[in-house]
Amino acid sequence: MIDARATSAAGMSSAISYLYESVSISPPTASSMTVCYGFVCRRRELLEFTDADRKSITQIMSAGKASAAAERAAVQKVVVWFDRRMGPILGTNKRVAKADFRYFDDKHNYDCWDTTRNTTSLLLVLQEWGLLKHHTIGDPKYRGNTLVLQTPHNTAVLVDRASKAEWVVDLWPRGYLQPPDVMTVQQWVTED
Repeated sequence: MIDARATSAAGMSSAISYLYESVSISPPTASSMTVCYGFVCRRRELLEFTDADRKSITQIMSAGKASAAAERAAVQKVVVWFDRRMGPILGTNKRVAKADFRYFDDKHNYDCWDTTRNTTSLLLVLQEWGLLKHHTIGDPKYRGNTLVLQTPHNTAVLVDRASKAEWVVDLWPRGYLQPPDVMTVQQWVTED
């Protein structure tokens, strides 16, 4: 079980802490994160950040210093970096967009719980490294309305420090090495 005091001390909300508690993994640290795949974190791999990883990520994020929009674009590129870094190790370089149990290929795919957890972890690492200047990390968001044929889905969230607008960073609807969706939560809840 995850120590609630440790996650509280790290500044994580209960909703973010639950991402880790629900699958019995530790939250990320400045040096490593557990990468989930195989649908609801049934498969796991530890990503220990090397000096080269940190240098690459810092360089990508340096392009986002000018504005909140530039920072969101840089975060998209960091998520693509993560996909490229972990895909060959996990086998998720074969993954497909919007994967779920119907694909019968859990060992090569992420479901939306995995991408929410992984992206939130990556955002927490960026925050720990002091690379998020224009955003904080928001609670994951959920959508789904079967009455209008909208399937259940969740995603990681950034909150613009100045405007307080919430922005999703959603890798699940994209295939390998494609940039994640980045849009306002208001727009995202209407998507399918």
